[in-house]
Amino acid sequence: MKVILLEDVKSVGKKGDLVELKEGYAKNFIIPKKLGVEATGANMNTLKLQKQNEEKIAKEQFEAAKALAAELEQMTVKLEIKGGEGGKTFGSVSSKEIAKAVADQYGKEIDKKKIQINEAIKMAGTHEVTVKLHPKVSAKLRVHVESV
Repeated sequence: MKVILLEDVKSVGKKGDLVELKEGYAKNFIIPKKLGVEATGANMNTLKLQKQNEEKIAKEQFEAAKALAAELEQMTVKLEIKGGEGGKTFGSVSSKEIAKAVADQYGKEIDKKKIQINEAIKMAGTHEVTVKLHPKVSAKLRVHVESV
């Protein structure tokens, strides 16, 4: 019996897959637990439309991430942090502070979890951090730290 999976099922397949299952397994386990539906013509058409919609949404997200990456490449975020002599700061700049500064200065919301700081920013000056916006898109953001 052919079944379209609505959820990931271990050792059977992933969501949206068309799989061939034994009739008893499909009718007694997969379909009653709403893990899949029988592969009728209407259900196949619905699956096709869902996949097209998901592809369209994924493409829009990718394009939006590319546009935001282009904007971030042009930005320089300014931060002030308490510091001592020689440009040394007390503590370091966190991704949360960088995300808040981008929102305050440019009005762009960036998730702090997407900001990757290679080495701790403990000195005044200009530093580059990577912002991973999408699995295929990342951008370099300049952070200018001033010691107060």
